[in-house]
Amino acid sequence: MDLSIRVIRADEWERTREIRLAALRDPVAHLAFLDTYEAAVERPDEFWRDRAAGASEDGDGKVRQFVAETPDGRWVGTVSLLVERTGAELPFGPLPKADQTHIVGVYVRPEVRGTGVIDELFRTAVEWSWALPEPVERVRLYVHEDNARADAFYRRFGFTASGVRVPVPGQDRAMEVEYELRRPV
Repeated sequence: MDLSIRVIRADEWERTREIRLAALRDPVAHLAFLDTYEAAVERPDEFWRDRAAGASEDGDGKVRQFVAETPDGRWVGTVSLLVERTGAELPFGPLPKADQTHIVGVYVRPEVRGTGVIDELFRTAVEWSWALPEPVERVRLYVHEDNARADAFYRRFGFTASGVRVPVPGQDRAMEVEYELRRPV
């Protein structure tokens, strides 16, 4: 598929909002995101402006959001990375023992699934992680124990289970499994 992968721009907040809302409408959104469509659609424009600005190339460097864009300008997929430094307090999971990036917000539109979009997004995300000026030792992500589609892709891409499992916030029995990709030596 002919597409480019790039970092969002701060002025693209409306497009950022649109693809997030599309992701939250996906049939497996309850397994993939710690957010709901109902909550997200009610957020004010300022929230989306701030979110896009922070994840853009001009943001503070703690978050980057990449999009897969077709030649006609359509966004068909997205992934975001959080830069997590040793000892930092995190909203989800244990404190990092080493500097790492954390992949979140993974989404590919249904009509382009299976065309390699997710592979290109992940290649770009991992390369960006390894190229950070202050190196990270690993890239991590969490997958809901019942999200077989995501689990299969992460394993195929080279992620392995780290052995860490955490409860899904707001759910009594569900668990998230941490996967990692270690920096090549």
